[in-house]
This record gives sequence, C-alpha cells and structure tokens, in this order.
Amino acid sequence: MNVLEYLSALLTNFLAISSEASPWLLLGLLIAGLMKSWVPTQILSQHLGEGKLAIVKAAFIGAPLPLCSCGVIPVATELRRSGASASATSSFLVATPETGVDSVSVSYALLGPVFAIYRPITAIISAIITGLLVSTTRKEDISLPMDSSDEVKSCCSSKHKPEPTPEPAAVKTSCCDSRKPANKSENFLSKTLSGIHYAATKLIDDIIIWLLVGLIFATLIKTFLPESFLLSYGSGLGAMLVMIAISIPMYICATASTPVAAGFILAGISPGTALVFMMAGPATNISTLGVIKNEMGSGVLIRYLLGISLSAIGFGLLLDSGLAFFNVNIVQQMQHSHELLPFWFGLSCAGLIALLSIKPLRKLVL
Repeated sequence: MNVLEYLSALLTNFLAISSEASPWLLLGLLIAGLMKSWVPTQILSQHLGEGKLAIVKAAFIGAPLPLCSCGVIPVATELRRSGASASATSSFLVATPETGVDSVSVSYALLGPVFAIYRPITAIISAIITGLLVSTTRKEDISLPMDSSDEVKSCCSSKHKPEPTPEPAAVKTSCCDSRKPANKSENFLSKTLSGIHYAATKLIDDIIIWLLVGLIFATLIKTFLPESFLLSYGSGLGAMLVMIAISIPMYICATASTPVAAGFILAGISPGTALVFMMAGPATNISTLGVIKNEMGSGVLIRYLLGISLSAIGFGLLLDSGLAFFNVNIVQQMQHSHELLPFWFGLSCAGLIALLSIKPLRKLVL
C-alpha cells in the first residue's frame, strides 16, 4: 500500500469506529447529565458511614454516576470530609470511574453485549472487594480527613445556631428552602435543562481528549497491526500483570478506555486482558493515588491498589475462561452488535459530539 492508500484506510477506519460509538455515547451522556442534575451529591455522604453496608452502598451509588477518573476526586474528597468512611470512600473511588451509563453504552457499541453486561458487574464487585480490603486497615493507620468545615459548611448548618429574628414559616426563605420552589414544573424543567447542559459541556470536556486518543489508537491498531501480532503473548497471567503495570499510572476514563480496549482485542490480546486495562486504567492514576494517600494514608493506598489489581486480574481470567467454555467470539460480537443503526446516523452523532467538544462553536448553540 502506498501513502494515499494508508491515509484512506486510516480515515475510513476512524469514521467507522467513530460512527459506531457516537450514538451510544450521546445516549449515555444524556442519561448521565440527567443523573448528575437529579441526584445531588450532598445526600450521598448520609449513607456512606462505617460498616460493610456502607461499602456496598458506595459501590452501587458510584457505579452509574457520570464522573471520570479526574472528576471523581473532588467528589470523593468531599464525601470523606463529610463523614464517609475510608472503606466506603475507596469503594466509591473504584466503582465511579470504572463504569457509568456512558461507558456501558459505548461498551455495547464497540465490544458487544457480553462486555456491556460483564463490565458494570465487575466494577461493582471489585469496588466492594477493595472497600472490604481497606476496612481491614487499623484505625490508627488511617489518616483523618483534612478539616474542611469552612469549605463544606452550607447555610443549612445555621439551623443549629439561634436566629435573632426568625421569619414566619409561610415566607421563610434560605438556600436550603430554595431547593423546593413552589412551581414544580419549572423546577423539573430547569433541572433537566441543567443536566443536558452539563452533559454537553463539562462532561464532554472531561472525556473528549482521551476519547479522541482512544479512537485514534483503535484506528491505528485496526489499520496497521495484524490480529495475529499479539496473539502469542496477548493473554494469560503474564500479559495481565503487564497490563496492570501500564494502567495504574496513566489517566484514562472508562468511556475513553473502551475504544483502546477494542483496539487491543483486534490486535490479538484476549478480552480478559483488555478488561484488566478497562478496570485498572480508569480506577487509578497519579492524581487519585496522591489524594488517597493524603486523605486516608499509605495503608489505605496499598490496600486500594491491591484490591483493584486482584479484582481486575481475577475477573479477566474468569472472562477468558468463560468465553472459551461457552465458545463465545467477542470479535464477532464487536462486528455485529451495532448494525441496527445506519452509518449516516452514527456519523451525524459523531459530528454533533465534535461540535460540542469545540468550545467556540459550542458557545454559538448553547
């Protein structure tokens, strides 16, 4: 192939992968934005105290939330400083970036139904396992959260102080009461529009760079690397250990890790090894590890990394064994899981995502 043929193949493959992922990504972004608007983070800390039940709650609360590896850090920090236990906070830190409604939909589009179902289940279970491991840390080895009373205190805390001149109940107003306006339909509309705006701005900004990197990586793999290249050493415990070492220090969100994993599978790496990357990559990065050490201590950090690594490798080996036992071909599912949507529709969705990701253009329509 000459240079023009390679460029043509690159463009064709890039457009094909983008059109496959974009409709599902838009759907996930919409759902994620509405969840962000309708599920306030302030209520989460009420359910994430001490005990094993708090760990389970944290995993189930965090799994669908629209937060990436970076976005989850301030939320988890706020939860910890608001009274959440170290074990529940760790469970939340694993479940939230490892999966979400957007990454599940993209997983279905690029990897097929098996990954779309298996991935969120493994995220929740791995979060619980990690939280239980962290709960074995001695209390004296867990750092107390930084005092952020001035930062997290809301006007609601003023209810504990005597008010010099209380207002009549009928006309009393405060920032706490303002959450319940009289016109419920306007409140519903404003929250819905706020969620859509969040999805079309902040959420896209959080994921677009690594999503683009992932799409380009998958395109390069599909164009230049034969499927047999990594087949000889693309599976098994050794390959998964290497994938853990690669994934832990890097920053990548769950959605953006999906096309990268698709590229790995097309290159010949086993689906289980690709799953290790999708679990360990989003749940760990240098920023997250630093926050864990500062907020909860080195003992928690060690157990956090151990829980993620053991869970990722264990579920990766289980996935490969299950696919072999039931004779399931993931590559075939990758090729046929998204045939319901026409190419022009997928390409239109990709164009909309591109428009929303370019801030000067986005400001013209939002």
